[in-house]
Amino acid sequence: MSRMLDHIWRVCATGFSFAVFGIGGLILGMVIFPLLSLGIRETREKNRLARLAIHHSFRFFIGLMRLLGLLSYDISGIERLNRRGLLILANHPTLIDVVFLISLVPNANCIVKSDLAHNPFTRGQVRATGYICNDTGVELVNDCVAALRSGDNLIIFPEGTRTPVDGKIVLKRGSAHVAINGMRPITPVRISCKPRSLTKGLPWWQIPPTSVHFTISVQEDILVNKFSEKDNPVLASRRLTEYLESYFRLSKA
Repeated sequence: MSRMLDHIWRVCATGFSFAVFGIGGLILGMVIFPLLSLGIRETREKNRLARLAIHHSFRFFIGLMRLLGLLSYDISGIERLNRRGLLILANHPTLIDVVFLISLVPNANCIVKSDLAHNPFTRGQVRATGYICNDTGVELVNDCVAALRSGDNLIIFPEGTRTPVDGKIVLKRGSAHVAINGMRPITPVRISCKPRSLTKGLPWWQIPPTSVHFTISVQEDILVNKFSEKDNPVLASRRLTEYLESYFRLSKA
């Protein structure tokens, strides 16, 4: 009986948490950010304050889920995030990985789906923060490199979507193109979640039998100059992508 009651509580608490997340997003997008735009005209400062608001909102959300007994976590190497112009690459096992990372990085930039920039519930956040939309085609890599050079900390999930249930990690080459074109070291973040929850193909209400534990490890930088090919950046990106696939697969071993 106690196990059943615990399960019912965690389903209800999960639904409540996501409701709070949605309501908070509406308040930010429809109230806070419009007021911010009225008071501040300078784009970089407006972006910085909007990202700071998102950062604290996500910290609150993670704290709420922890308080409700839905998750626990261990974080190591967080001091490596206290720098500017970081290219942060992470594996993507769950729905809330981006929430965790932005809660750790106050001035985080990231790539978002173009649909979010046109959705009435999210377009205010995307515009205020200056997040990079993934519909810019060949300009996407240039936009990412420019963001890094301006001092933004850019978060990218090179899988492009959540890791499937079978756990097989397959990376797209976009993040490697950014690293090679910008000659930026990579700050890798390994994320694991046990038991698996909020993964691709599973609705939020299909929760595991126990609360989940996240392990987030910010690793030492990966230098990309050893992958560079002076006359063939495409080959360099391919080699780097293959290396990163092995790197993140080993983190699951």
